[in-house]
Amino acid sequence: MSREFSFKPAPWLPSRDVEMLERVRNIKREDMEYTNENGFSVKVVIDPSLILAQDIFHRFYLSDKTDKKFTAIFPNQWPGVYGAVAEMINKYDVNCRNVNTFAMDEWTDEDGNVAPLTYGAGLGYSFLNHFYYKIREDLRPPIEQWHVFTNENKGDNVFSEMIEECGDGGADVVYSATGWPGHTAFIDPGVKEFQADSLEEFCKLGSRLTTESPLTIAENSLFAPMGSSGDVWAVPPRAVTIGPRDIVNARERFEVHNFVNPGGDSWQRMISRIELYGPISMECPASIMRLGKGTCYVSEAIARPFGSWYNGIEDKDL
Repeated sequence: MSREFSFKPAPWLPSRDVEMLERVRNIKREDMEYTNENGFSVKVVIDPSLILAQDIFHRFYLSDKTDKKFTAIFPNQWPGVYGAVAEMINKYDVNCRNVNTFAMDEWTDEDGNVAPLTYGAGLGYSFLNHFYYKIREDLRPPIEQWHVFTNENKGDNVFSEMIEECGDGGADVVYSATGWPGHTAFIDPGVKEFQADSLEEFCKLGSRLTTESPLTIAENSLFAPMGSSGDVWAVPPRAVTIGPRDIVNARERFEVHNFVNPGGDSWQRMISRIELYGPISMECPASIMRLGKGTCYVSEAIARPFGSWYNGIEDKDL
């Protein structure tokens, strides 16, 4: 189909290969599921959040019944999922003594001071108050096993080394959901803190203080802790985060792509396709998920066709 108006994407966007963008934009629903040579799969389901809650609970349950240590990296903020997991833990008396968790990121101010755990919009605040403290006290692991970023562990590679020491080389699983610029945690494309000469070198970079990309700030202004109102001025400018090394070192990856607004619009629909069907590259950091075993569950709402913005828009598309 020909176009009546062609242009190159804005120069500050991380992915600018027009042919690749057109190809992934037009992938059909029936062609979306696959398993690659590394054991990474894409599955389309109605609601990935339900599967996520089930998976977390199942791994916590197994750690109790088999009496084996379980180490996992978690994103924030998912209070609904974490609250549901905590409720099941309490209902079925699952002892979490063997569970070790790591929150993957946290806000900092412009000088790199990590947000305190009293900061209501903080990621550590949410991880503790919407998950850890929801678990019945007699079933919780010691608070020392529920790791969040602090000013004491924000140095280069410190958090990564903590994960590796606790998890015998890496986490058992890293849970995640890609962000607007294609990040996992705050591993943003194009920022100076994650510059590398090759993908191999990029994958060796560990946890660190970093600068957020404009798309990351825009994305977070749409979430409830920042007012859900596009208030980009309410989003802290910097963050501490795990690194690509922590994703690659994990023995398994578990992603969900399901951010859709009530009207059906979603900022995640296109970046989901770039991550899952574009090249594995530093331009889309989350694409390194595909380098190892794992599953990305994509919602039917994210998987729906789009791209009707050229050659005329009909009333039904508005």
